[in-house]
Amino acid sequence: MLRHKQLVAVLIAFSAGAGLLTACGDSDSTDEVVLLTHDSFALPDDVLASFESETGLTLKVVREADAGQLSSSIALTAGSPRGDVVYGIDNTFASRVLDADAIEPYTSPDNDLGPQQYTLGDPNRLTAIDRGDVCVNVDSEWFTQRNVAPPASLDDLTAAEYKGLTVVMDPATSSPGMAFLLATIAAHPGDGQWEAYWERLAANDVSVVPGWTEAYNQEFTAGEGRGSKPIVVSYASSPAFLPTTKALLNTCFSQIEYAGVLRGAENVEGAQKVVDFLLGEQVQAALPESMYVYPVRTGTPLPADWAQYAPQPESPATMPLDVIAQNREVWQQEWRTVMGR
Repeated sequence: MLRHKQLVAVLIAFSAGAGLLTACGDSDSTDEVVLLTHDSFALPDDVLASFESETGLTLKVVREADAGQLSSSIALTAGSPRGDVVYGIDNTFASRVLDADAIEPYTSPDNDLGPQQYTLGDPNRLTAIDRGDVCVNVDSEWFTQRNVAPPASLDDLTAAEYKGLTVVMDPATSSPGMAFLLATIAAHPGDGQWEAYWERLAANDVSVVPGWTEAYNQEFTAGEGRGSKPIVVSYASSPAFLPTTKALLNTCFSQIEYAGVLRGAENVEGAQKVVDFLLGEQVQAALPESMYVYPVRTGTPLPADWAQYAPQPESPATMPLDVIAQNREVWQQEWRTVMGR
């Protein structure tokens, strides 16, 4: 999900030298649990260290690219996973790993403290860890400096004055990219309507990149790379990190991120402890400022400035899991056809 401080956090974690967190590779430790996740996973060092001190286990983190690729990898290795537990599968790709029978049933003792309303699988397989809303974001400062009104809706993105200004993610590889595609489908129901919308976007020179990191950190004008696109698909909470930006709250799609014990895991007990850890008060409290997502644990405090800079949309688009599962690959193929990819 949201990824703003990940580069700093990853560099800190990689340079720590204490052996708590590694990117990949083999380990001789028998007291190790391997977490597979997306490339935006980031938690403070002291929070990660608490897992080791409380459990006696070493947490090894292996990052894929975005959640779309992560879910494909988990599904393809069902029963013979490269790790013990996964975090970062979201509701737009969850059926892929469930249909592959890649996740073992597990219900955390803290599951009834908020996550239960998002639980997936019967019996429980995927445990909700955080939630957010994928929305169009604009660089307000960029538009103010040029005395241009920013877009206010999905349809505005197809207008001539915004030609070549928008960057989105590939829905086949990126979970926010898939969520944005679903938002456009929900906003343009009816045969051929959403495809026609994307034809207009393509004609307006929309840029497509593989994942959120490339879009926000490299292509977005307000991102770390100071790119050339002042309109980007990101999250409702993104402006809490960059107050000179704004999320268009009428363009959003609701996203939930999950964790699960991998079928065939070598360290099942350790995997269950990771799920419990991610639902614990310390991690849940750290999520907003570490990954800019909303915790699912009831009563978890949010940063004071989120009320001003990261308000939640009143009516984000949603879609039943079975509808997404039945249509995802077809919609992705139709999108590729429209976009000539």
